[in-house]
Amino acid sequence: MDVYSKARDLGIELEFQDGQGHRHAVSAERVRAILDGLPPPARHPYLKQPVIFAANSGDFPVAIDPAANGIRWQLRDHGKVLACGRVADATIDLPRSIEMGTYRLELEDDSGNTIDSATLLVTPPAAYQGSFDRVWVLSVQLYGLSSSRNWGIGDFTDLAALLELSTDWGCAGIGLNPLHALFDDRPRECSPYAPNSRLFLNPLYIDPERLPDFPRGWLAQHREKLDVARNGELVDYVAVAELKFAALRHAFSLFDGGSAGHDEFDAFRQERGELLQRFACFEVLRKQFGPLPWWQWPEEWRRPDDVQIQAFRNGPLRDEVEFVEFVQWGAATQLKSCADLADECEMAVGLYLDVAVGVQASGFDAWNEQGAISRGLSVGAPPDQLNTDGQDWGLAGFNASGLEASDYAPFREMLRASMRFAGAIRLDHVLGLNRLYLIPSGSSPHDGVYVEMPLAALLAVIAQESVSQNCITIGEDLGTVPAGFRDILAKWGVWSYKVMMFERGHDGAFIGSSDYAENALVTFNTHDLASFAGWQSHHDLNVKRELGMDPGETDEQRAQAVRSFEWKLGEEHIAPRDFFGAVEFLAHSPSRILAISIDDLLGLKDQPNIPGTVDEHPNWRRRLPVDLNDLTRRIDIDAFRRALRTR
Repeated sequence: MDVYSKARDLGIELEFQDGQGHRHAVSAERVRAILDGLPPPARHPYLKQPVIFAANSGDFPVAIDPAANGIRWQLRDHGKVLACGRVADATIDLPRSIEMGTYRLELEDDSGNTIDSATLLVTPPAAYQGSFDRVWVLSVQLYGLSSSRNWGIGDFTDLAALLELSTDWGCAGIGLNPLHALFDDRPRECSPYAPNSRLFLNPLYIDPERLPDFPRGWLAQHREKLDVARNGELVDYVAVAELKFAALRHAFSLFDGGSAGHDEFDAFRQERGELLQRFACFEVLRKQFGPLPWWQWPEEWRRPDDVQIQAFRNGPLRDEVEFVEFVQWGAATQLKSCADLADECEMAVGLYLDVAVGVQASGFDAWNEQGAISRGLSVGAPPDQLNTDGQDWGLAGFNASGLEASDYAPFREMLRASMRFAGAIRLDHVLGLNRLYLIPSGSSPHDGVYVEMPLAALLAVIAQESVSQNCITIGEDLGTVPAGFRDILAKWGVWSYKVMMFERGHDGAFIGSSDYAENALVTFNTHDLASFAGWQSHHDLNVKRELGMDPGETDEQRAQAVRSFEWKLGEEHIAPRDFFGAVEFLAHSPSRILAISIDDLLGLKDQPNIPGTVDEHPNWRRRLPVDLNDLTRRIDIDAFRRALRTR
């Protein structure tokens, strides 16, 4: 089989168009580099992969290759046979009583050997849609919240305070940056979109003072370091990590000595099971082997089985493993208390959490799911108008063959990890459910190619988990969107993500507020774009030019955009030409969730992140210049309420 035939079998697109309208023909050399990073596809001589049915839809006839007539079939649920029979007239008639869930359909020869199999997904008709009309949520970067009591970084106690405060403003929920676990021993690597694991939480958001029996005297002993961390304009991740992990270890030593909460801790460990054990062992192993990535560890630890993990957990480093589990328990307990508080405040959405598009190749998820995650290929994007050199996000993503072989369990676990605490989640770069732009490790973004993903299966799993968890799913569908893709998302109940900055016609005019989709989250900007004040004043363009970057827009183009914005507000009889005018405009839209950035309410000019920079700009480090207790005095609440009066 030649290289191009192999490429087609794996869904590699041999020709594509980038965001600048340029066509790319993929060379054999580029194809080989991608093939080296992907597992081979499974062969399915008879069955399509996967098989998807809506629950309670009547008959479940599975069409297969006519050559399978007479072959024995079995439907299994975790090894248990639910139904069996023989193929007749190229169909398998499954029982009508199959409940929503994930099953395995197998074909056997007369000797009982499996000759083909497929995942069977029985799904609800669509993802969960919520039971509210039109509401608004407040978007914040949790690390940036400032308070007199936190330790130089926003934490879950700050989040609880903000939930209570914003409830009085009529807020339906709080939108947050990803809370995924990062590398706790590399505090300078602070991007929440480059996680160690999407399955576990970042310990720096824990409030140590709320841990069982945490001694008040510890704070007095570290008062000077705490004051330094609290007083900076930027989050000093090194100082914060040093303080918090010293406090967490102290709390663990007291807890280990007989503190209250052991029953809750044991229940947490039981609930999270082997996955938590593997994560804790990985974290200890990672520190034991120093800077080496896991694929350079001793052979026995590159892909350990459950027996090895259990032995390691009960071995000489047992306390270190249990410390990691304790920290995750503390984070999950405090985040759950925030979700419970949102319920008590009767917030229609509650927590709205962001999910990163991939993980770091050297992290836990890539180690734990070596079949389903391609560590040698980086997810990114080809050149477009805003990023003329293309983008390499330095993240490893899922691959189709590995997901299929595991019945999509890794994707399901990723969804559950965020949906567990949320009333809504946003899938970053939802286009990746359809195809991923993959770049071989060490190559330029110009050398990437698109690889197809199992869209129908991933949407079916989203529908299953969304309904099970009562959690709305929003897809960040920005960029070069294939024709019909948004219609497919809408059919499955995945909401769109509408950014006012981009909702403009070919002539540059902003679309009308009534033209926005109903099942969508609408917002003025994102964390990767200019704040409203920065956009209106051209501040973001000036910053990018100072950094030697192409801002993607001239001052005259920006001035025209601002004039178009103001003209649209006037056309809709909206008097304010400031951010409250933008809020009023978006509040008029039929979109069911309006997200409002706290940075914009405070009139801040700098954006949380400038894509394409690492050390050149303080990405993911800016703290709000206003204490939580002073927010109501710094925001014009009356003007804010007027802007939201139609919502």
